[in-house]
Amino acid sequence: MSELFEVHHPAFYRLVPADSTIERVAGGFSFTEGPVWRDGALLFSDIPANRTVRWRQLPEGPEVTTFQTPSGKANGLTLDARGDLIRCEHQGRRVSRVARDGAVTTLADRYQGKRLNSPNDLVVKSDGSIYFTDPPAGLGAVMPDLVPRGIAEAGAAQELPFQGVYRLDTGGRLTLLMDDFALPNGLAFSPDERLLYVDDSIRRHVRVFAVQSDGTLAGGRIFADMQSPDEGAPDGMKVDVEGHLYCTGPGGTWVYAPDATLLGRIITPEQPCNAAFGDSDRRMLFLTAQTSVYRVRVALPGIPVGP
Repeated sequence: MSELFEVHHPAFYRLVPADSTIERVAGGFSFTEGPVWRDGALLFSDIPANRTVRWRQLPEGPEVTTFQTPSGKANGLTLDARGDLIRCEHQGRRVSRVARDGAVTTLADRYQGKRLNSPNDLVVKSDGSIYFTDPPAGLGAVMPDLVPRGIAEAGAAQELPFQGVYRLDTGGRLTLLMDDFALPNGLAFSPDERLLYVDDSIRRHVRVFAVQSDGTLAGGRIFADMQSPDEGAPDGMKVDVEGHLYCTGPGGTWVYAPDATLLGRIITPEQPCNAAFGDSDRRMLFLTAQTSVYRVRVALPGIPVGP
């Protein structure tokens, strides 16, 4: 073990070289989440500040600017095939699209006539369908002890009696896929999109589902048990091109082989909340962590996101 990495299996060093460093690239935020790489820059959410932030490395140094505000207290961010920003809004209680010109369109905000809880994280499949989680984390009256200050909307009523995982197809039809989670949070596809990983923050585990030909899910066995004496819970996750899973969780970012072997943890100075692969070769792992953003160089690129 080192101060930066907790190694459980020698294969960890094949992904994260022993001489890798963890660099804090930006700080001073309220609570960072939902990173995605687009057009040579990292976009991420500063939820309590109700804005989306853009970070990029210029020849003269790093630049940090507000990409959009208000953001609906957006959490998870991703891209569609056109490169438009797709986001989960806590305040808006919806999944929305932000076009290149800044126009915002609601994609989903209700299920069977009832308002969604507070969409949290999402991923776009190659066929254009959007999978997202909908815990009540953004509803202040529901679980105030589990939600950082400034994220929740105090007193907002939960209309749905479950915490769902959904699929939104390209025609706008919203399908409830799973409703047996205590708090569904991060999710990610395997490289071939035959598997979908979804974590449960309250139960502190990651489940894996088989993606059926019609886009529905089957199975749901526990892929990884992330019980730990450390603070934190399974949150955002990403997958590299060989199927290794990087999941932010208690004490750091947990790295798993495709067969669920825990290879090790990346230990950042602050509790990580989400992750994204970026840079021109997708080999830079960015980690949003409380008030800061960190990065570490890895050996394998992440799955492409967007065009």
